Amino acid sequence: MAVAKQSRLITALDIGSWKVSALIAEIGEGGDIQVLGTGQRESRGVRRGYIADMDATERAIREAVEQAERIAGLSIDNVWVGFSAGGLVSNIASVEVELGGHRIEQEDIDELLAAGRNSLDPDGRMILHAQPTLYTLDGLQGVKRPLGLHADKLGVDIHVVCADQSPIRNIDLCVRSAHLGVESIIASPVATGLAVLSEEERELGVALVEIGGGVTNVSLFAGGMLVGLTSIPFGAADITDDIASAFGARRNQAERMKCFYGSATASPRDNHDMIEIAPMSSEDEGESHRITRAQLIAVIRQRLEHLVGEINAALKELGFTGPVGRQVVLTGGGAELKGMADYVQGVLGRAVRVGRPRGLIGLPDAHSGPGFATLAGLVYYAASDPIDVRVIKPHHQQVIRADHQGLLEKLITAIKTAF
Repeated sequence: MAVAKQSRLITALDIGSWKVSALIAEIGEGGDIQVLGTGQRESRGVRRGYIADMDATERAIREAVEQAERIAGLSIDNVWVGFSAGGLVSNIASVEVELGGHRIEQEDIDELLAAGRNSLDPDGRMILHAQPTLYTLDGLQGVKRPLGLHADKLGVDIHVVCADQSPIRNIDLCVRSAHLGVESIIASPVATGLAVLSEEERELGVALVEIGGGVTNVSLFAGGMLVGLTSIPFGAADITDDIASAFGARRNQAERMKCFYGSATASPRDNHDMIEIAPMSSEDEGESHRITRAQLIAVIRQRLEHLVGEINAALKELGFTGPVGRQVVLTGGGAELKGMADYVQGVLGRAVRVGRPRGLIGLPDAHSGPGFATLAGLVYYAASDPIDVRVIKPHHQQVIRADHQGLLEKLITAIKTAF
């Protein structure tokens, strides 16, 4: 295999509860992103987003990346890794420095960001992201590019995402055990939002609901940034388990029944469509039985009723109400269930659409569904080469304000600014 040019190539690795997937992409001279190879393996060592079996996870990582390497004809060394487990915390840190009215130079911005780094307080957690978002000039909010303007005071809002340390270290260890370097570990909602949300949606306010295999992440975007998130320890795999338990089917058959015959919405015809269920083991030959599609859908909807109820409660707790609380985007493997968007829209009373990754050239059809949104988002995140205040060298600065706003307070501020 050829050796990859690290400056031009990006390899994304999404370690989920249901699957481990990898994607190798190349950034063209014009900024277009071309997919070179993809790989996927069943995830046997991850539970609810956390590493439960180190060896099984390491093996799945290695095989998924090797499959992508074979297709791309390349050998890669480093990967960008997604983290989707619970324990993620999002906050906004604000900092301001005194300028004295002179023209803003790059050195002033660097000093401001260095001051922001000194104000970070992870409270015992590990910081995944510390990115400057919008600047303020003499109290004027929402400035994206302050360079060259004049101001007495220059401020910035820094988006900080933290996670529990042990799960992050376990993922890092698994990846390195597969003989891969870790470029960075990215919070799943941050990456997924780049793949499925438009810039206007992120500005005006939108809820992103990612239904994974074992975890459902609910995150809010407003003012162009992630302003709140929470995790629900349920996902699409729970629907599969319910089907297997209710009808005495093997899990792989239950998954197939869900994908081919399952739906979140019911119709009168469902009482007439029959589904044959194979015996649980070879010893039970001849004991297969049949159920109606209506019975299958009833089991699915019972779990969905609970899951969407949890999603609705999370949205209310995060403050997703009023004029901004109208748009919801579903993604993740659970969003592929037939009729899912219509069902969630009926329960939540909000406009709901399914978000799929877009904009990647050559993305295989098998990897273009909502279940691969995080994988695509990792590529977008890496390609954007985001600034992180933790790598800004400190200078001497006069900090006149440094505070940490709560999630709900920052969301309300963003909403008022947008409307």
